[in-house]
Amino acid sequence: MRKLLIIAFGLLSFGVSAQKTKTLTPPPADNTDEVLFKNVKYRLVGPFRGGRSAAVAGSYKNRNTFYFGGTGGGVWKTTDGGSNWKNISDKYFGSSIGAIAVAPSDETVIYVGEGENTMRGNVSEGLGGMWRSDDGGKSWKNIGLKDGRHILRIIIHPKNPDIVWVAVMGHLFGPNEERGIYKTTDGGKTWKRTLFINNQTGCSDLVMEPGNANVFYAGMWRLIRTPYSMESGGEGSGLWKSTDGGETWTNISAKKGLPKEAWGIVGVAVAPSNTDKIYSIIENKDGGLYMSADGGETWTLTCSDNNIRQRAWYYTKVFVDPKNENRVYCPNVGFMRSNDGGRTFQSINTPHGDHHDLWIDPEDGNRMVVADDGGGQVSFDGGNNWSTYLNQPTAQLYRVSTDNAFPYRLLAGQQDNSALRIRSRTYGAAITAADMETAAGSESGYVVADPLNPDITYGGNYMGSLQRLDHRTGESRAINVWPIDNMGAGAEAAKYRFQWNYPIFFSPNNPKKLYAAGNHLFATEDEGKTWQMISPDLTTNDKRKQASSGGPITQDNTSVEYYCTIFTATESWMEKDLLWAGSDDGLIHVSKDGGKSWENVTPKDIPQAMMWNCVEVDPFKRGAVYFTGTRYKSDDFAPYIYKTEDYGKSWRRITNGINSLHFTRAMRADRKRSGLLYAGTEYGMYISYDDGAIWKSFQMNLPVVPITDLVIK
Repeated sequence: MRKLLIIAFGLLSFGVSAQKTKTLTPPPADNTDEVLFKNVKYRLVGPFRGGRSAAVAGSYKNRNTFYFGGTGGGVWKTTDGGSNWKNISDKYFGSSIGAIAVAPSDETVIYVGEGENTMRGNVSEGLGGMWRSDDGGKSWKNIGLKDGRHILRIIIHPKNPDIVWVAVMGHLFGPNEERGIYKTTDGGKTWKRTLFINNQTGCSDLVMEPGNANVFYAGMWRLIRTPYSMESGGEGSGLWKSTDGGETWTNISAKKGLPKEAWGIVGVAVAPSNTDKIYSIIENKDGGLYMSADGGETWTLTCSDNNIRQRAWYYTKVFVDPKNENRVYCPNVGFMRSNDGGRTFQSINTPHGDHHDLWIDPEDGNRMVVADDGGGQVSFDGGNNWSTYLNQPTAQLYRVSTDNAFPYRLLAGQQDNSALRIRSRTYGAAITAADMETAAGSESGYVVADPLNPDITYGGNYMGSLQRLDHRTGESRAINVWPIDNMGAGAEAAKYRFQWNYPIFFSPNNPKKLYAAGNHLFATEDEGKTWQMISPDLTTNDKRKQASSGGPITQDNTSVEYYCTIFTATESWMEKDLLWAGSDDGLIHVSKDGGKSWENVTPKDIPQAMMWNCVEVDPFKRGAVYFTGTRYKSDDFAPYIYKTEDYGKSWRRITNGINSLHFTRAMRADRKRSGLLYAGTEYGMYISYDDGAIWKSFQMNLPVVPITDLVIK
């Protein structure tokens, strides 16, 4: 997601233009910001390394034209077979993309649905629903379904670009009505819901029988996530068929040969060269890939290989070669392909792992584009060779920090890639791969540099992993607070609960002191050789919310759902020994004596299940601090920023002016001007000049992208 990097890194050179405006005559109130920021722009630092994508499409006529949608970076187009990509959604929409489709009868018409379709606990939901372009992506208009949140598939009539069917998953973190299958016959002016099961079940896949706009197959999926669990499957999940153009549907889940027990996610495909042959990949206790040779009347389980069904909620799609009914693709961690009708599968090499979508040219099975955790990549020879993913600035990053090198570097962990550090400036003509290198840690964690030696970095990863890396010597050490990896088990099995994205930070008063936070706060002053616990459990420690995540079918225990953990913490640089900690289950604690004693100072009026995501010390007043929280995992997208000026005795909420659905991720305070604040939300940037009394948009040239962290250097 170009999101994190552009945003987190783009805020590092503010303040220059502010000085220039001192001699200006005060402009009218309605255009003050426009005048002040006329010469201020966000700057893309990089890296040009693709991030997660789950939506791809291709041109039917131009062999070199393809599209992919980022999980936070909008829609991208290539006209040279993947050598170069250009964003085509900026200025209209952005955020996460769940589906893209090109009209076969008129390629100037393109439809896009928002909301990524990889239903992670840290998923990005879309607020814009459906978009349509009538000029090949040069301009766009919104066409509704805004409360659908996750649009997973778009099918366009082969001869009429105004007839469209859409698979809508709905809200991930709560029930809602706008989900199921929708159809329009007027290009999106009006929509008709043609299949609805219940308010917790959406459509996981939708396909049309090639050449026949009357016959459709759909997978329906009951899925609900909470801050501490994932429930995939149950009443509502199943396989459906329509023979009247998607107007009415018949549940075919009970057909002979299909599994009898509870289903989860369902993927389905029709063989273009033999439309009686249907493949469906089903999440089930005894699930896998099923095949029907008679249009869905009877079925046979052809393969239950775990390589095509692991982490089913994250994958579970099937595709068939247009000319060979026995060549079947089931993208998963590996790019899995079968040449014997789905009985056996082999992994094909691709530039990146974790594959989420595939588009195959209906006239040439060798021409394809895949979406994975490295973006979009193109192949013209059936997957033997692929275009690169090192040309897409869509990296999805969790946290950002800076070091004390010159020029200073930015450090972050990239989703499903390495942690990295990249220079903020370069002596060359541009910031390139030569200015970037792997840093300590891995995909999910904080990465921080030693304040006294920027060539030593510390980085975290899930399950409490923590690495110290000396960039000059190459020496790497594992310095985990606790050495046992509980991967696959629930939080209840862990001695200490470390979240997927647990805090790591240096003391601003003692450059030798490094902190790490699980459900307790820990500190080391010998580079991780020994650790001292300096707090009690600073969470609710609710054992009911620490069980193994998943059900009724799939489990997912990679610590994304580890709950009752410290999610943000800091030591005040204004007051030595003053520590603050906020948990993902709603608690705020303060210590005034370096961790010897702690006080629960949680605001009394906050809603339950607040995930405190960011803490920021007020640079101008002792005892004052800001806490930024979110409840998106409880289906509450409201922004939450609180401030105390008396060490937590009283609090006030300061979110006036922020869009009511732009939930807040981070907030930072300017250290030169009192009351100047910057806030990062899931859908853009905000600024306040009066200590949060009023917020205004601070988007300027920044694309609509999630902002997961901010730092002022």
